[in-house]
This record gives sequence, structure tokens and C-alpha cells, in this order.
Amino acid sequence: MTIDYQQPDEAFLRDIDIHELLPQQEPFVMVSRLVHFDGVRTICEMDIQADNIFVEDGHLNASGMIENIAQTCAARIGYVNKYILKKAVQIGFIGAIRNLEVTDLPEVGQQITTIVDVIEEVFGMTLASAVIKQGNRTLMTTEMKIAVKEQ
Repeated sequence: MTIDYQQPDEAFLRDIDIHELLPQQEPFVMVSRLVHFDGVRTICEMDIQADNIFVEDGHLNASGMIENIAQTCAARIGYVNKYILKKAVQIGFIGAIRNLEVTDLPEVGQQITTIVDVIEEVFGMTLASAVIKQGNRTLMTTEMKIAVKEQ
């Protein structure tokens, strides 16, 4: 099946309640908003809050950053399902993480930007490269495989 990936307006994306795109619910939501979507790239922002379950000593820990990447992938899949295919949100699972590099951890009160580029999609599996930035600083890079459970 070929999917028509038209790039929506950023203002439209920012207005979407991120909870509509994700299977996760509070307190486990690790993205604040979807800001870019096209056939290859998805970008989400996250506001680091002090009450986040992955905050330790005033910083979002590496596990929270990995979950942020996975949920950016989930936001992409959720957008495709809801706005393009008109389907329900699907549950995904991290299948593998490779080439993980953590250079810094974001502090409470900061905003991070997560950029996920799809490398390949086949048989319900997505291989993506990801980078988390805070301003111009790169905080984390990795490749991640996400498996989507068919309904």
C-alpha cells in the first residue's frame, strides 16, 4: 500500500493534542507536541518538567530520552493512522537500539527537539535514525527499530 505523505502545516500539527496520537497516557507521555511530519522525517518537542518520572537530579535521564525517541516514532505512526489512514492508534514496541551515543542530559525547564528519520519500513517494522537536540547542542543519537502490533 502506498501512503500519500503530504506535509501538513506546522501550526496545524502544533494544535493536535499529542495524546490523540500516542498509545501512552500520563504520566508516561514523553513528547509535548508534534511540529513536523513528512514521508521521511518527524519532529517532536518535549518540555522537561520536574515531575517527569524519568527526571533524576534535575535532568531527564537517558532512559527518558530513549522513550522520547520511541514516542516520536509513535507520534508519526499515530499521525499516519489518524489523519491519513483514518485508523485507530496502534501499539508499538522497541525492537532494537543501535549506535546509542549520549553526550549530555537536558535539564528541567529546557525544551528538547527530537528528529526521527525513517530509513526503512517493512512488514510492520520501522528502522529509524534519531537525534535529540537542545538548541544547537546534540544530546543523543541512535538508530531504533520499532515493531507495530497489527490490530
